Amino acid sequence: MKTFSELGIDARVLKAIEELGFERAMPVQEEVIPVLLEKETDLVALAQTGTGKTAAFGLPLINKIDSNNLIPEALILCPTRELCIQIANDLKSYAKYIETFKVIPIYGGANIETQMRQLSRGVNVIVATPGRMLDLMRRGKINLSNIKYAVLDEADEMLDMGFQDELNEILKETPRTKNTWLFSATMPTQVEKIARGYMNKPVEITVGSRNSGSDNVKHYCYLVHAKDRYLALKRIADYYPDIYAIIFCRTRRETQEVADWLIKDGYNADALHGDLSQVQRDNVMNKFRVRNLQMLVATDVAARGLDVNDLTHVINYNLPDEIEAYTHRSGRTGRADKSGISIAITNMREKHKIKDIERQLGKSFKMAKIPNGKEVCEKQLFHMIDKMEKVAVKEEEITDFLPVIYKKLEELSKEDLIKRFVSVEFNRFLTYYRNAPDLNVSEKGNERSGKPETSEGFARLFINLGKMDGLQPPHLIGLLNDVMQSKDIKIGKIEILKSFSFFEVEAGYLDMILAAFKDVRYGDRFVAIEQSSPRKDGSDEGRSRGRRESSYGGGDRRSSPRRNESRSDERRSFARRGDDKRSDDRRSSDRGVGERKEWNKESSGSRFNKDAGSRPPRVSDRRFKGDAESRPPRESDNRFKKESDNRPPSRESDGRFKRDPNTSINKRESDKTSRTGRPSKKRW
Repeated sequence: MKTFSELGIDARVLKAIEELGFERAMPVQEEVIPVLLEKETDLVALAQTGTGKTAAFGLPLINKIDSNNLIPEALILCPTRELCIQIANDLKSYAKYIETFKVIPIYGGANIETQMRQLSRGVNVIVATPGRMLDLMRRGKINLSNIKYAVLDEADEMLDMGFQDELNEILKETPRTKNTWLFSATMPTQVEKIARGYMNKPVEITVGSRNSGSDNVKHYCYLVHAKDRYLALKRIADYYPDIYAIIFCRTRRETQEVADWLIKDGYNADALHGDLSQVQRDNVMNKFRVRNLQMLVATDVAARGLDVNDLTHVINYNLPDEIEAYTHRSGRTGRADKSGISIAITNMREKHKIKDIERQLGKSFKMAKIPNGKEVCEKQLFHMIDKMEKVAVKEEEITDFLPVIYKKLEELSKEDLIKRFVSVEFNRFLTYYRNAPDLNVSEKGNERSGKPETSEGFARLFINLGKMDGLQPPHLIGLLNDVMQSKDIKIGKIEILKSFSFFEVEAGYLDMILAAFKDVRYGDRFVAIEQSSPRKDGSDEGRSRGRRESSYGGGDRRSSPRRNESRSDERRSFARRGDDKRSDDRRSSDRGVGERKEWNKESSGSRFNKDAGSRPPRVSDRRFKGDAESRPPRESDNRFKKESDNRPPSRESDGRFKRDPNTSINKRESDKTSRTGRPSKKRW
C-alpha cells in the first residue's frame, strides 16, 4: 500500500489526516485518488461498505476546490441523514487546516430555516439527502449553476430507497460540464442507467469482485424454527459475551419489539428506525458509538451509512428481500482490514435465500449449530475468569477496605471463596439454561412437518386435539396429570397444531398412557392417542398421517384431483368417527385426523349395500348397544328427512304470489301496471 504523501495530496490535508492516524491508503483510495487528482473525468468506483470511499472522493475534492470562493462547487448526495452528517464531519476533519473551507450538511429532520441561513453565508461543498435538497431547490435557496463536481455516494442505496426521480431532477439542474463521481457497493441495472445518462466515458474502478462481499467477513447460518428466532438471538448474544453488533430486522414494528424484548431481558440494546425523531436517533447512535449499547436493532434504511468501528457481528434477524441488501448489512463489520462475523437466523422456508446469496456473493455460509445451555454457561464462565484475571487493581483506593474484607472472609477456604465468587455472577446463567431446549433444526427436516426427531429416552405421541379445541401446552399437561393420576411422568417437546398435536413422554410410560386414554373426553370430544413413529422421509406415521393438513395448505379442498385420486383408496380403508358434533371436526376426519379403525374388506361386504347389517361397523358404534334406533340422534341425521321438511315454500303455495294466466311469470298481488297501462316488466 502507498502512503498518502505518495499520492500527491495537499500538505495541509496531509497534516490533518496524519493526526487522525491515517498513514497508508486503503485499496480503493490508492486506486481512485491518483485518477481524480491527475485529470478531470467522470468516475465509477465499486467497493464494499467500510473500505474508505469517503476519503477516496473527499481528499481529491478538497484539493480541487477553491476554498476562497464561497459558492457551491461540489454537491455530494447520499441516502441517509446519518451518512450525510458523517461525510460532512469527515470533510471538516480532512480540511482542518484550511480555514476558509466550508461544508454544510443538508438533510431532513433538521430545522430548514437554520439550513437556509447557513447557505446564505456561502459554502464550498454541500452534502445532502435527495429529499431535502430538492425542497430547498424548489424554494430557490440553492443555486447549482456553478457545480463542478457531483458525487453520488451509496448510489445503489439511494435507488433502492426510491430516490430515482429526485436524483434525475437534481442532476438536470447541474451544468453538463461537471464531473460526476459515482461510488457504490453494488452495480445494479439502475446504477448503470445513471452512469450512461449523466456520465461521459467514465473511468471504472472495481476493488474486489463486482457485487461481492468483503473477504474479512465470515458468514454463518443458524437454522431454527420461526417461533424460536428470538430465543436463538439470545443464545447467540450470550455465547459471545463481548458482542458489539447491529441486528437487522425487516420492519419498524419488529425492530422496536426485538429491542424492547432485549432490554426487558437485561441486555444493553436499543432500536433505530424511521419512527424516531432526529434527536432520538442522534441519542441512540451516540450511545452505540461509545459502547454504552452492545446491540443496536435497526432497519435497513435507518442503518444505511452508519459509520461504527470495530463491530464484531452483524446479525440478520430476518434475511432481506433483496440480495444486495445483505451485502450492505454484512459490510458493516470487517471494516478497515479487521475481521467480522455475519450471522443469518433462518428457518426452512428461508433456506433457499441462503443459496441465492452464496451464488451472487461468491461466498459460502457455514451451517452452524445454536449453542446449547452447557456451552453458553461454559463460555460465560471462562469469560468472567479472564476478565477477573486481567482487571486492573487500584490498591491505593481499596486499601482502607481490605482489613474488613479479610476479616469477613477469613473462615472461607480458597476453594470455597472461588466457588462463591463464581456463583455470584454465574448463578443466573445456570438457572436460565438448566433445562434449555435444543433450538436446532435438521437441514433434512421440514418447517411444516414440525420436529420429527424424538428426544432420547422419550416416545412421541399423537393426540387428536389442537388449537381448534382451545388446547395449549398447560392444558395438555393437566390432562395427562388428571388421567394418569401422577405428576411424575416427564414430558418432552409439545407441538400444538391446528386440529391435532404431538407430544413426547418418557418411553417407559408409553403403554400405560395408551391404555389409560380409552374413553376419555376433552370437552365434547373423545380423545384419541397413538404412538407416532417416523417415516423414512422424516415425517410421522400413525396418527401423524394427519400432517397432510400441513403438507398442502391445511387440508384445502382445492388440492389437485390427481392427489385426491391417489389417496382415495387410503381413505376408503377407514371408517369415519361418529361422535364429533362439529362440522370442522368432520372435515378434519377426511384428512386423517381423529379416531379411525381399519376394517377387513372381506368381512365388511359391499360398501354400497343398503343393508345396514352388512356395512362395516363404525368406531362410534362400540359405545351403543342394540340396533341403530337406540343411539342418540346426530346432527347429520337431518339428511334423512324428507326434502319437503326443509325446502322453502314454493311460489305457487305462497299466498303472496299468483300466476298470471297469460304468462308463466309469478307476480305479487301488489305489483301494479306501469303508468302507460302496460304490464310491469319486473320478473320474479
